Amino acid sequence: MLAAFLIEYSFYLVPGFEPLRERLAGPRLPWLLTASALVPYLLYSLGTGQFSWLSLARLAALALAVSFWYVVLPASPVTDVGLVCLLAAVLLHKYFDPIYAPPVPRLDVDILGHLALIHVSAMALLVERRVSGTGFGFLPRRTDWAIGIRYFLYFLPVGIPLALALKAFQLAPIAPAWKIAGTFFGILWVVALSEEFFFRGLLQQWLERWTGSAAAGLVVTSLLFGLVHLGFRTFPNWRFAVVAAVAGWFYGRAFQQARSIRASMVTHALMVTTWRALFA
Repeated sequence: MLAAFLIEYSFYLVPGFEPLRERLAGPRLPWLLTASALVPYLLYSLGTGQFSWLSLARLAALALAVSFWYVVLPASPVTDVGLVCLLAAVLLHKYFDPIYAPPVPRLDVDILGHLALIHVSAMALLVERRVSGTGFGFLPRRTDWAIGIRYFLYFLPVGIPLALALKAFQLAPIAPAWKIAGTFFGILWVVALSEEFFFRGLLQQWLERWTGSAAAGLVVTSLLFGLVHLGFRTFPNWRFAVVAAVAGWFYGRAFQQARSIRASMVTHALMVTTWRALFA
């Protein structure tokens, strides 16, 4: 399992470094992306006795579809929306749950599948589709920190009273400092990176371009961000979805000002860390 996670993590880092991802551009890239999704699964499943040909086939089919999406299909608003819908369906329908069967109960090894989906789709979009203006990366710049923290502070007097009024959260004992720090960086580099890339870096930019309105792109993206959180813990979790939509507006504003998802990642990570540190 450790080997599988280390290998996957090395693949996961590649999209964050532009010179490295550009060196991989070319006809071989889709095949490399497909292999990068399968190798961690093989290491994990063979080492723990969880290997299944059906699971391998399911994972390979998804990796091939995403890796070759812009090789087979022309870049257009229709194909862009199609890919985003495919990725959303994979996540919302828990596609990885039967693939990554845990060797012991309550072990969330399906995170390997989520990480693979992030790095494969990010490479396909950044290198094959040539999406620009996202600011994709792991290390926020000084301006990203400043803007991200500012919009987090703007969110607090709005979001916390709203969450408490809707009874979406309730106060809980404060988490220990080590857990708060670990939560922040885990959210920043995985959850916030992936969600901000797809919602702000892609959808919000595309909607701004298609509608000709930055306000429309911000509002529609925020509403969609809230809707995908309807399934959090229970369905339909309207309380959490409303709070997520409002938070999404602040993430989107941070992105608009910085023109980089690294600013909205900071806002996102600070919000989620605050929620997990103080509330239940």
